[in-house]
Amino acid sequence: MAVKLRLTRMGAKKAPFYRVVAIDERKARDGQYLDNIGYYDPMKDVININSEKATYWLGVGAQPTDTVRALLKKKEIIK
Repeated sequence: MAVKLRLTRMGAKKAPFYRVVAIDERKARDGQYLDNIGYYDPMKDVININSEKATYWLGVGAQPTDTVRALLKKKEIIK
């Protein structure tokens, strides 16, 4: 099973809110995830990511998407 760190969309129409989740890459965007790592609110530019969970999933081989990689760099979890 290949695990990805990616965003799942929440919130209302025209008011997006995203959760950063660890999920099997074959699952749908809003499918059942393995672990909730944090959230991202682009409307208020708020990023809240649990660094311990993120480093754990990166350590066991999870691959972040480009957007999640940028968020992790912004929070200085990865270099």
